[in-house]
Parts: sequence; C-alpha cells; structure tokens
Amino acid sequence: MRAKRCVRVCTRLILLLVLTPAILLSPPPRLFAAAPDPDATVPAVGRAWPVGSRPEVLRGWEPPATPYGPGHRGVDLAAAPGTPVRAVAAGRVAFAGRVAGKGVVSVDLTGTGDPLLRTTYEPVTASVEEGEEVEPGEVIGTLDTAGSHCTATCVHWGLRRGDTYLNPLSLLPPWLLHRGPSRLLPVWGLP
Repeated sequence: MRAKRCVRVCTRLILLLVLTPAILLSPPPRLFAAAPDPDATVPAVGRAWPVGSRPEVLRGWEPPATPYGPGHRGVDLAAAPGTPVRAVAAGRVAFAGRVAGKGVVSVDLTGTGDPLLRTTYEPVTASVEEGEEVEPGEVIGTLDTAGSHCTATCVHWGLRRGDTYLNPLSLLPPWLLHRGPSRLLPVWGLP
C-alpha cells in the first residue's frame, strides 16, 4: 500500500516538474478570435521588438494609395538616443551605412519567400556589416540622436517584399505583439 502511494506521489511530482516550465513558457490562451490579418503573406517570424520589450508606437503604418503617394511606410517606435536596436528575426545584413545623411540598417529575413522580406531600421549607427548573419534579438546598432523624423526620438522600422511596403508589425506573432502578464494554471487533478 505504501509503495503504491509513493509511486503515485512521485509520478505527480515528476509531472509537476515537467509541466510547470511548459505552462510558464507557453503563450497565454486566446480569449477572443483574432481579426483577419491584412498582411497574410507575411509570416510571423519576428522574435523580438527592434527596441525595448513593448515600445510605444508613435506613428503606425499608413500605406500609400499609389506607389509614389503620401503615406507612412513603416512604424515609428519610441526610444531614447543610444538605445540598442535589435534584429527582429534571423537574416543577413543587406545594407549598413548612410542614406541621405541617416544611418540605415537593412536585413533580408531568412526563409521568407522570393523575394525575401527585408526589414529596415533608421536612424541607426550600425554595429554590423553588410553580409553578416544576425539572429533575432541581436544588436545591429544604436539609435542615432540625429536624423529621426519624429518629434521625439524614435526608430523608424520598415518592411518590404521587393518594391511593396508592408506593415512591419505583421512580422510579430500575437504572443509578442499583445504580450500580457504571465499566468499560472492550477495543477489539480493530476494522477
């Protein structure tokens, strides 16, 4: 009788040790159905925000009505000068240099189709070079103090496939885009 009870208690402890990390590391359950994604052709391969863990979006993506029309071809994320700027997803640095007096880093994202998706970050003082492989969350530079088109300092984050601009926020999976507080689930009723 004691042996059975010991086996049962040990089994519960092992299950608790195995399931707890899995539960803590999994995304929170979805309570509502997600709205349809207008950029369904963009895989949610992002694993990090370009700056911070959930920066304020100062200006959202506003696609132009025509290829050369007015709009905002990216998003502006609030950040202080000198803030590390990180690669959102794995890829290869396509460009790291100055364009029209602004520091720009562009990264072609690995495995995102043909042509590859390309993210851009500006104004950035690059710490990477053209051709370098980068991982999600890897620092690619720091936010410049000059060259921002925002009233407050910001990083402009863009996304393109070929000549088509897309919403860069569509790269982020829901668990990263709408991260809420961690939730512990009860373990009652385990065998």
